[in-house]
Amino acid sequence: MKKEFATNLIHKGEQNPDSVSKPKTLPIFMTSVFSFDDVETLDSVYEGHSKGYIYSRNGNPVHDVLKEIMCSIDEGEDSQVFSSGMAAVTMSILSLVKSGDHIIADNVLYGGTYQFLKNELSKFNIEVTFINAVEDNMEKYFKPNTKLVYVETISNPLMEIADLPKISKITHLHNAKLIVDNTFATPIICQPLRLGADIVVYSATKYLCGHSDITGGIAVSNKELIKNIRNISALYGPMMSPFDGWLLIRSLRTLEIRMIQHSNNAMKLANFLENHDKITNVFYPGLKSSPTNKTAIKNFSNNLFGGMMSIDVEGGEESACKLIKSLDSIKFVPSLAGVATSVSYPVKTSHRALNDDELAKANISKGLIRISTGLENIDSIISEFDSALNKI
Repeated sequence: MKKEFATNLIHKGEQNPDSVSKPKTLPIFMTSVFSFDDVETLDSVYEGHSKGYIYSRNGNPVHDVLKEIMCSIDEGEDSQVFSSGMAAVTMSILSLVKSGDHIIADNVLYGGTYQFLKNELSKFNIEVTFINAVEDNMEKYFKPNTKLVYVETISNPLMEIADLPKISKITHLHNAKLIVDNTFATPIICQPLRLGADIVVYSATKYLCGHSDITGGIAVSNKELIKNIRNISALYGPMMSPFDGWLLIRSLRTLEIRMIQHSNNAMKLANFLENHDKITNVFYPGLKSSPTNKTAIKNFSNNLFGGMMSIDVEGGEESACKLIKSLDSIKFVPSLAGVATSVSYPVKTSHRALNDDELAKANISKGLIRISTGLENIDSIISEFDSALNKI
């Protein structure tokens, strides 16, 4: 499926003030509050009869530009921006469930999301059933009170691809909603709303920003669901700052070309690592050896598979730690998706809170290293991995 995004990414959200000369880039509206000439105007904005802003926790012109860009590339009706990816995840979930409800979730998720579903929601008397969203028959886990199914487009850290059209069909047959975390793929590679998802969420900290200099989150959906998310978010308050929103808009302008380079580099690196004698397994959806490669080909755009992969290093934890220590320009960081290649160690970072049984159930070994492939010359990255692996 061939899709193009560059024009929308570059030109959407161009705000033009009433002037014969126009700013080349969007101004930053660094204000916490907005003033009114009279009470009638304030009432009109509060009631939605007039377009305006009240308080930046509820909205800001920079946020609106950001939302316009995201809706255009994700083909959603509306969106909401947040101060972090976890805020986007938690606010979206809480907008759909109440005490006594039931959720079905994949058992291979970002560690923070897993902990929120497992531990925090129990405080609200909300039950969560974790399943293998790729292999299990999801149908048998639905209950009369199931309101929500939660999966990731590309699972973290095993890079398995959920069959979103199939999952969405089953979900809607049971009158539930489907939330999809599309952080690893971005809209350039996959558009979950087109495949049946009801809400798509992002850690904008990652590829949407891509420069490791802000934290942020975004949810995209239809107007009704975003209205519910916006209402609950105004109460909890995890809003993105205007400056971070402005930086994110800057980054989105180059999202398509960055994702193409990330993906092309990752494919070359995955092919190299798959043939290295110190690696027992490479988890990358673009490889034919991936158990979900066919699903990725069916659901993804432009023959791109993203910049994320994981590897199992021969020798387990000792070898994984030695590899990390032996790398030079490739940094060890508890995050991903920057312009520079980096590695992470899930059992000590993103999935640190999982016990041994939970790690085993999720097939996350102590020799697993997650790689975020950057934008460098890929030959230099391959050479650095080869040198470090040969020291094990």
